[in-house]
Amino acid sequence: MYKLLRQLLFLLPPEEAHQVSMFFLKLACSTAASRRFIRKLLDPGQPQPVQLGPLVFKNQVGLAAGFDKNALHLRELSCLGFGHVEIGTVTPQPQRGNERPRLFRLTKDKALINRMGFNNDGVVTIARRLKEWREHGQKKADTDPPLIIGGNIGKNKITPNEEAWRDYEFCFERLHPWVDYFVVNVSSPNTPGLRALQEKDSLQKILTLLQQRNREKKIQRPLFLKIAPDLTPAQVDDVITLALEIQLDGLVVSNTTISREGLLTDENQVSRIGAGGLSGAPLKEKNSLLLHYIAERTRGKIPLIASGGIFTAADAKEKQAAGATLLQVWTGFVYEGPAIAKNICSES
Repeated sequence: MYKLLRQLLFLLPPEEAHQVSMFFLKLACSTAASRRFIRKLLDPGQPQPVQLGPLVFKNQVGLAAGFDKNALHLRELSCLGFGHVEIGTVTPQPQRGNERPRLFRLTKDKALINRMGFNNDGVVTIARRLKEWREHGQKKADTDPPLIIGGNIGKNKITPNEEAWRDYEFCFERLHPWVDYFVVNVSSPNTPGLRALQEKDSLQKILTLLQQRNREKKIQRPLFLKIAPDLTPAQVDDVITLALEIQLDGLVVSNTTISREGLLTDENQVSRIGAGGLSGAPLKEKNSLLLHYIAERTRGKIPLIASGGIFTAADAKEKQAAGATLLQVWTGFVYEGPAIAKNICSES
C-alpha cells in the first residue's frame, strides 16, 4: 500500500511531501483509538531491548535527526514502532535555513540530497514543547515504555567557530531536563565552516565542556558525537583518540556525504541540484566500512549508532556485523514507509 502512496507523494516537491505526510499522520493519530490501532498494526512484535549506557531502548531502530526537527510530531512518531526519535538539529536562535528548494530526490539511487541549513524554531521553543510532552503529551500517547528522545544540537550559522562552544552549551543546558541523550552535530555539510569543528582541538573544547556540565547535573545524559563519512583516516583516528580520552558515550556514524561517486542518476541532473549532503543507499557501503574501521580500532570500546543506507533487515544486519549497537533511519523511512521499524525488527 505504501508503494502506491509513495508514488502520489513523490508527485510533490520533497519538502511539501514531508509536510503533507505528517499532516495526514497527525490526522490518523488524532484519537486514542486510532493511535492504539496504528501502534498495534506497526508493532515490531517481540521486544528486542538494547541497552546503551543507562538507557534501555525497546528495539534497535530509531528515527534520525532531521525528520522531526522541532519536536512537533512525537505523539505520531511514537505510534510507528521506533525505539527512539532524535529531534533537531536544534540551535540557540531560530533559523529559516537555506533558500528553497533545498531537498531533492534521487529515486534511481534511493537517495536524497539536502541543504536544509539547520532550519529550526530555536532551543527555547523546542525545549518548551519537550517539557509539555514529558509532563502531559507522553501520558496521553500511552507509550509503554516511554519513547526515548535524543537531542541533536548545533551552532547558529552566524556564530563564528571560535564561539561555537557557547551555542552547544546553551542548547545543552536548555534541553538537558527534557531529552534522554545528546548528539553533538559538527558534521553537517550545510552550515559553512561547521565541519572544521571536527578537528581535534575544536572538538575537545566543545566535548570537554559538555562533559563537565553533564557531570554537574543530578542526572547525566549520554553524550554522542555525530561524524561525517568523508573524514580522512587520520581525522577518524583523532576522533577515536579523543572519544576514548574523554570517555565519550558513543559515536553516530554518520552524517550525509558530499561525495557524488557511483550514482545512477544522470550526472547533469545531479550537477543542477548543486551542493548538499547525500543520504540513502549510496552511503551504505561507505558507512559500513567506517563503522567497521572504528569498531576494530577501538575494539568495541565505543558504542556506535549506525546512520546511513539502512532500508531493510539485511541492511540492519550488515551494520550490526560492522559494530553498530543501534540503528537510525531517515531516507529509508521516506522510501520504505512507516512500517520500516516493524519490518527490520521482525526480520532481524
